[in-house]
Amino acid sequence: MRLTALLLALVLSILPGAVLAQPVSRPAEAAAVVLPGPRSAENIEAELVGLSQWAAPGSTVVVAVRQTIAPGWHTYWRNPGDSGGPTTLDWRLPPGVKAGDIVWPLPTRQRLMSLVNYGYSGEVYLPVPIEIPASARPGTTLPLIADVLFLVCSDQMCVPVQMSLRLDLPIREGTPPLDPDHGAPLQAALEAAPRPAGIEARASLTDGVLTLSAAGGPLQGADLSQAFFYPFEGGVIDHAAAQTGQAGPNGLGLKLTPGAGLTARGLTGPVAGVLATNAGAWEITAEPGPALAGTGGGKTLANEVETAATPTTGLGLILQSLLFALLGGLILNLMPCVFPILAMKAAALAASAHKAREARRDGLLFGAGVLASFLILAGALLALRAGGEAIGWGFQLQSPAVIAGLALLMLAVGLNLSGVFHVGAGLQGAGNGPLSRLPGGTGAFFTGVLAVVVAAPCTAPFMAAALGAALLMPWPLALLVFLMLGLGLALPYVAISLSPGLLRRFPRPGPWMDRLKGLLAFPMYGAALWLVWVFARQGGEDALGLVLFAALMLALGLWLAGINQRRRAEGGTAVVSAVAATLALICAVGFAGLAASQARSSGPIVAETGPLAAAPWSAEAVAAAQAQGRPVLVNFTADWCVTCKINERAALSSPRVAEAMQAANALYLVGDWTRRDDAITRELERRGRSGAPLYLFYPAGGGEPRILPQLLTEGVVVEALKAE
Repeated sequence: MRLTALLLALVLSILPGAVLAQPVSRPAEAAAVVLPGPRSAENIEAELVGLSQWAAPGSTVVVAVRQTIAPGWHTYWRNPGDSGGPTTLDWRLPPGVKAGDIVWPLPTRQRLMSLVNYGYSGEVYLPVPIEIPASARPGTTLPLIADVLFLVCSDQMCVPVQMSLRLDLPIREGTPPLDPDHGAPLQAALEAAPRPAGIEARASLTDGVLTLSAAGGPLQGADLSQAFFYPFEGGVIDHAAAQTGQAGPNGLGLKLTPGAGLTARGLTGPVAGVLATNAGAWEITAEPGPALAGTGGGKTLANEVETAATPTTGLGLILQSLLFALLGGLILNLMPCVFPILAMKAAALAASAHKAREARRDGLLFGAGVLASFLILAGALLALRAGGEAIGWGFQLQSPAVIAGLALLMLAVGLNLSGVFHVGAGLQGAGNGPLSRLPGGTGAFFTGVLAVVVAAPCTAPFMAAALGAALLMPWPLALLVFLMLGLGLALPYVAISLSPGLLRRFPRPGPWMDRLKGLLAFPMYGAALWLVWVFARQGGEDALGLVLFAALMLALGLWLAGINQRRRAEGGTAVVSAVAATLALICAVGFAGLAASQARSSGPIVAETGPLAAAPWSAEAVAAAQAQGRPVLVNFTADWCVTCKINERAALSSPRVAEAMQAANALYLVGDWTRRDDAITRELERRGRSGAPLYLFYPAGGGEPRILPQLLTEGVVVEALKAE
């Protein structure tokens, strides 16, 4: 339908702006109880350790996050390379105590097919200088707490791991000795860490080649045979490309392949990073300018400087993600949010079943609409995340403007199916009455677009793992995963449309199709009502009144448009109805805009929790409950998430679950993602998920949670509680 296409295009055009207009929430200050000692996850153990046994008042001491990484896994340097993410520290310190930046050790290169990452494996120390105030009293102990987020990856998968680490640092007078357990290796890590060393450097970008020259300091007169440059920022160089260079009497010169970021913006400022050589590794800052004298013409340099990392192909992770995405897309066809659209396509398929050429055209264009929409949606999601936005799958439904637009769109589609107005052939098409199928390939394409838009509230099995992995991949691979998800969604309809044997089994068009079209209008009305309910939850009563009035004006405008069509079909003039229909539709758009504006200024949502007594989710609430010896069930949900609501009705609202929760003395926490919440988004990312629903069960004795299935049953919840 052309009106469907126009309205949907309007919704998609306002989507990025509507999302960006949402207020950014910030997590509350952490206050969890953290005990000293190491913390363990399946693939990494970490602890906060000190260089010395104590600290003197007014001194600067060094502590470090010690990582013991399981074989086959790795974490990342400050610039992770082509994929991944650096380890981050969020400190909680006593008043007057200040933490400096991480002193990053030299990383190794980790190859993932055509990509190269920078990171660490085995045991590694990340040192951090800590300033102790002169007012610190000898005989006391300062608790140092670091909330650490690791991204731990293998050649098959990446797992975000969050740990809170604590070191109780004694305060004494005098010079402290080294810590007997960690002092020596931590001191060695500090001494080997790259630092500035008075090296002068220049960089120039000419004909697609980044030339880096460095001279002076420890390079002067050194016997150099190997060199490699690690930039501090991504996008400066092509990390996987070879680095060639020559030594000279004063230093060395390197020829590098510029990265996409540097190619796009040009060399507008200094290039900073670590220059690693066989003589040592140092931090350098190369100012734009011609090559320095004495930095070439000598020995050709090799670029294998650091200890060789185990090459990884990553093919298993990529193939697994693509397979999961395809399966998730196929199962998405069975989820309730896609039913109304697939019902429309089933009717269209029946209409063209005995016209093989039209059936093939409609099937292929429907698939093209699905794939194009997934590409646009994935591109918007990845671009916004690259810009620092904390968003995930279904992010557009966190915008009241998008919800209002979709509700009105569903109402318009339902009215069209009910014969209130017509799009395409209209009444002039003899034999193609008011309930004829969607007109032509354009209708098939935009129905595929609409299917993707309304599929966002649902998350099918296999989707979560696939999309969670995709958001950690480079953007070309991430887009490929999203396209495979779209292929799974479109595949059943496309396969039927290309199968003459299956098409012949459809009954021939007749009066039954008119009745079917009228019946299919009601799922669309139901979808519109559900979206209005979601909008009311997002925007409150005042915004609800405005969107209902917009719906009334839309219905009036389309009814008048239908009168206009019939009048013109009879050969008469219809100026009055055309003007009235236009005014009514303008009013509908205006009131919808006012409703969205009112919704953005409304207060926070109060989550519905059902029969289980619930409290809002926070990391502090989880830690406090575990410290009290209580298990915790966390439900990350959203009102626009159909899968979430089905699970809550089927699995979390039964007396049996309530009794099991009470018997286990479990705490039930709800993280409501109906509107944008950056803290919830980050928690979803830590668990390898890109959207709701997510169910976590934390054991009473502490430790990492167990992730429950996305399609939740009463038995799964009860068994988890009884296992305590």
